[in-house]
Amino acid sequence: METALAKTPQKRQVLFLAILMLLWEAGSDSIRYSIPEETESGSFVANLAKDLGLRVGELATRGARIHYKGNKQLLELDVETGNLLLYEKLDREVLCGVTDPCILYFQLLLENPVQFFQADLQLTDINDHSPEFLDKEMLLKIPESVQPGTVFPLKIAQDFDIGGNTVQNYTISPNSHFHVVTHNRGDGRKYPELMLDKSLDREEQSELSLTLTALDGGDPPRSGTTAVRIEVVDINDNAPAFLQSLYEVQVPENSPPNSLVVVVSAQDLDAGTYGNVRYTLFQGNQVIQPFVVDEITGEIHLKKALDFEATRYYNVEIAGTDGGGLSGKCTVAIEVVDVNDNAPELTMSTLSSTTPENSPETVVAVFSVSDPDSGDNGRMVCSIQNDLPFLLKPTFKNFYTLVTEKPLDRESQAEYNITITVTDLGTPRLKTQHNITVTVSDVNDNAPAFSQTTYTLRVRENNSPALHIGMVVALASVSSLFLFSVLVFVAVRLCRRSRAASAGRCSGPEGHFPGHLVDVSGAGTLSQSYQYEGIGKEMEENATFRNSFGFN
Repeated sequence: METALAKTPQKRQVLFLAILMLLWEAGSDSIRYSIPEETESGSFVANLAKDLGLRVGELATRGARIHYKGNKQLLELDVETGNLLLYEKLDREVLCGVTDPCILYFQLLLENPVQFFQADLQLTDINDHSPEFLDKEMLLKIPESVQPGTVFPLKIAQDFDIGGNTVQNYTISPNSHFHVVTHNRGDGRKYPELMLDKSLDREEQSELSLTLTALDGGDPPRSGTTAVRIEVVDINDNAPAFLQSLYEVQVPENSPPNSLVVVVSAQDLDAGTYGNVRYTLFQGNQVIQPFVVDEITGEIHLKKALDFEATRYYNVEIAGTDGGGLSGKCTVAIEVVDVNDNAPELTMSTLSSTTPENSPETVVAVFSVSDPDSGDNGRMVCSIQNDLPFLLKPTFKNFYTLVTEKPLDRESQAEYNITITVTDLGTPRLKTQHNITVTVSDVNDNAPAFSQTTYTLRVRENNSPALHIGMVVALASVSSLFLFSVLVFVAVRLCRRSRAASAGRCSGPEGHFPGHLVDVSGAGTLSQSYQYEGIGKEMEENATFRNSFGFN
């Protein structure tokens, strides 16, 4: 592929880049519509014709249709009224996950004449998910010597909604020892901490059972709960402390399972059982976390494979707990490094199977390309064969059209086989090819032509007009007589040959062929007539017949 790219003329590359920049700037402004997620299918979004300043019915006459990135149909266009309708109910969390804002891009294509309009649809969030704790119960072991004002981290609840519809506050069931404080994380999420209000006495109460509630900001708010079980233990006055509160590492997405990610370490100044630290995943779920920690060594290994395109960052919280139940925690921030493991994808939308000749810059096909990789791994180059009279023209955001570079001539070539090659710039480079066949349709661009530039007719002098008319009649009669004579001659020859092989008879004329046959020479002149002298020997007949009709 690099060899093919190197052969591309430098002038064409400069022109391609210039056109790409111009179209990018021209298409930077787009029409944006916004609707709440979960809106019923068939709901009215906007009148596209009115917003684009088009007349009523112009969308139908110009062959308007919607082109999406990928094959999922999101909207339905009524070309008669110009109304843009929702094709099906859309779930923002399914389409965009935690990405905010959630914007779906599409393009209006007018085929006659070809024109593009860029547009997008923003899905706004509704409060359709309740907060949910991954664990049904949390266990805290708190020494009775802990002083009031001490805080204990609690596990957070997850909520697939965004903005104000996600978790906003935490509360704890009424009790005489604890209350919950809600804090903001740097990424905007809220997390709870349990604060001790009154000293514990193991001899008075060895265990407490509380209910932690997470509330989102919807109206009305949704909630989720989990149980918090507190065991009061004897004195252990030192909790494990990690050497780093934050570990930052990068892991290539193609790392094999069981690869070592990082080693965490915590120290506890207590002796004996109270000083032994065991490591566990503090905020993690075995289903969604692709990591595992060794409880003795603190080594974190890769468990199910990573996928940069699915998840690019992980925040893994590791708890270090000593034998007395005290714990400390650290955060491991893991960045997944992209590798070029996805070939470009091409979505084709052919406009017509045939292209008329003599029509320059005719749109043959429209297609889009995509690559979920990042950086150079996701940057793409599109090309076709250099020896074809076609060009690739970008429209916007990885959309392209295939057009004729110059008028085509069906009489010179009636069909073209075009290979569209999409190559990313990663290492190694991956490519995708798509083949299309373009048939050139005929137009009436060639006048009739005679086989000879001149024809010569010899006529005797002093002929009267009536003689000319008679000449025409004679020519017609001679032509018919000529054809009849040839057929009779062939029949006689076949019959005589069959006599040599058998004693049978063959019916047919035994006399002379009609005389005065007319010879038409290859030069287009009329020659004199000849008299056929009768049927004799075969060799004499052949010679005489060939001479009579000018077969020399």
